[in-house]
Amino acid sequence: MKDIIVSPSVIYIGVDDNELDLFESQYDVPNGMAYNSFVIIDEKVCVMDTSDSRVAEIWLGNLEFALQGRKPDYLVVDHVEPDHSGAIAMLLEKYPDIVLVGNAKSFVFLEQFYPGLKCEKLTVKEGDTLSLGTHTLSFIMAPMVHWPEVMMTYESSERLLFSADAFGKFGTLDTEEDWACEARRYYFNICGKYGAQVQAVLKKIAALDIDMILPLHGPLLKESLGYYVKLYNTWSLYEPENKGIFIACASIHGNTLAAAEKLKEMLEARGAEKVSLSDLTRDDLAEAIEDAFRYDRLVLMSASYDGGVFPIMEDLLCHLRAKNYQNRKIAIVENGSWAPSAGRVIKGYTEQLKNITMIEPMVTIKSALNSESEAALAKLADALTAAPAFED
Repeated sequence: MKDIIVSPSVIYIGVDDNELDLFESQYDVPNGMAYNSFVIIDEKVCVMDTSDSRVAEIWLGNLEFALQGRKPDYLVVDHVEPDHSGAIAMLLEKYPDIVLVGNAKSFVFLEQFYPGLKCEKLTVKEGDTLSLGTHTLSFIMAPMVHWPEVMMTYESSERLLFSADAFGKFGTLDTEEDWACEARRYYFNICGKYGAQVQAVLKKIAALDIDMILPLHGPLLKESLGYYVKLYNTWSLYEPENKGIFIACASIHGNTLAAAEKLKEMLEARGAEKVSLSDLTRDDLAEAIEDAFRYDRLVLMSASYDGGVFPIMEDLLCHLRAKNYQNRKIAIVENGSWAPSAGRVIKGYTEQLKNITMIEPMVTIKSALNSESEAALAKLADALTAAPAFED
């Protein structure tokens, strides 16, 4: 059990999973994952969410240690996704009289995941409160951040916001790293599609006096809360966070990648604020999505393939479309030995995105850079660095 202090009455009982390799079976988590959970000790005892089944036995041990012989009265289910509800059946077996607190959709999903759960249920809605004694919980519905049943819980006496998956990040609590990097990758890949819904809940919590944000993943946020809220506002408005150019490259034999490296060199020589390059065939796709959203300009460089575009580039494009990518400037570089087709396919995807400005010229390379295509690349570098960047 980690020695993480919220307060004498609010005890951390979460678990770090250092063995997990892929979160949600798709996101690399080289530093593992934290499953946060808490118990509030008062006249009534309330558990705030559980854990993934992978660490359920450790979680239950943490709970029992924190209870010091008491029995829990309530379990608040802020989010039913299995990485937070995976220990509910074990909890009910140990404490069959516990009352589960959730909204109407929470109990629909719980029955789908865990058919036949036998327990008392307390259904809450927006603004409802639950007194534990000196602590009072109020419930904030946060649908589609990032599931329909998600809610947040605010405890007024200690000014705590239990924020569900919002403000979370990849990595265990032991991981020492900049919060924003893995929180950004987490946000755009997990919640990126739901900017409007995140905006709605940000407006709700703006009215609260909050001393600490307690997400279900990642560190507990105690200081400079305005910094985290500001980033969430920027991200959920789909605004660029930084001036810079992200080059996403899908290369088969290395020639397109060589052109991407040449373009990066040209951009840096022209004084571009930041140039980031990803080899999509080898780099983490989730990080590519993160950088695409982080910077104000995007260059999509791909080989042609089967009369279309190299599949890993199409994968990126599908993800960006699904995550509501918008408000950016985009340039295209295609490569094709006999019938270049990548540019046409990429342009078809960009036309489905909102508020996109295309930067010309679209550059065509045939097999490998030559003097003509390198000159076209130089013109594109001029256009990319001349394009007005957003204002910080």
